[in-house]
Amino acid sequence: MYEKDGEKYFVVDAHTHFWDASPENWVEGQEEYAKGWIECFHAYQGLGPKETHWPIDRFQKYSEELMMHDLFEVGHVDKAIFQPTNLRQWYKTGFNTTENDGALAEKHPDKFLVNTTFDPREGDAGMKAFEERVKRYDCKGVKLYTAEWRGGSRGWSLKDPAAARYLEKCEELGVTNVHIHKGPTIWPLDKDAFDVSDVDQVATSFQGLNFIVEHVGLPRIEDFCFMATQERNVYAGLAVVVGGLMHARPKFFAKVMGELMFWLGEDKLIFGADYAIWEPKWQVEGFVDWNMPADDELSDFAPLTVDQKKKILGLNAARLYGIDVPEELRLADPKTVEPVGVPNS
Repeated sequence: MYEKDGEKYFVVDAHTHFWDASPENWVEGQEEYAKGWIECFHAYQGLGPKETHWPIDRFQKYSEELMMHDLFEVGHVDKAIFQPTNLRQWYKTGFNTTENDGALAEKHPDKFLVNTTFDPREGDAGMKAFEERVKRYDCKGVKLYTAEWRGGSRGWSLKDPAAARYLEKCEELGVTNVHIHKGPTIWPLDKDAFDVSDVDQVATSFQGLNFIVEHVGLPRIEDFCFMATQERNVYAGLAVVVGGLMHARPKFFAKVMGELMFWLGEDKLIFGADYAIWEPKWQVEGFVDWNMPADDELSDFAPLTVDQKKKILGLNAARLYGIDVPEELRLADPKTVEPVGVPNS
């Protein structure tokens, strides 16, 4: 719990990772891509405050102890949600897998929730494995990476009929929160695979699911906002928005936050630190202190209230995942938009 000026904030980091991109995990013949991927990630870390930058060797593979310290000892995080990304074409045991996340979560069950992932290109075998992971780790969400390479395929679309089968299975299993990476390109993946244009179709077709668009489609913020405002079950995942823009691009950050608040509102914005690209401490503290600048170009955007910040930093994600929030950290009169398929807390 974070407290500032007498206000207490329940913080849910809805976008965190525990990865291994060390050279020992690079697939032979794919070293260029494995190396390029993690170096691109590392470059994004440079958008945070200088004192939070890591050397590349620590960034490639960090310890459980460091992660627990950065998130829960000093990072003000009350609950964190793992979002896996396999990338098995480049990394021998995978980059950031459900299994590794789940092992850490089992050691710290009061700290983590485990999401899994699926790839519709894996067919029936992938479907069976997906069901097993959901049951094994009690998953209430999935993280989808539509740009991931598989053999000669360099991505897939949510509009694919094969994807519909998996989304139907999500509804059947109660995996109601679908996180989709739609944001800045990471080398060597294809830019077009990160476009948000395939989200609105599935959001309309699968009304029993919540679609959390991670990184809000940046840099396509207008496309995302106009799509998301018409879909009642589309949410904005703020990973990259806060970590990548609040410090490095403060005026652009204000514009993005203003657009998101105007079109979606405070009930549909979900905080995520995107660890270990960025540490949560400075993001939580900075966001609590932040407000809309007094600037003529931003004059049509309203300032954020304390209650709105509390929703964004944790209470919205808690609603999506049925996380029990201590009574003293709840809002007295929440007046919130209820997500679909909320699990029992």
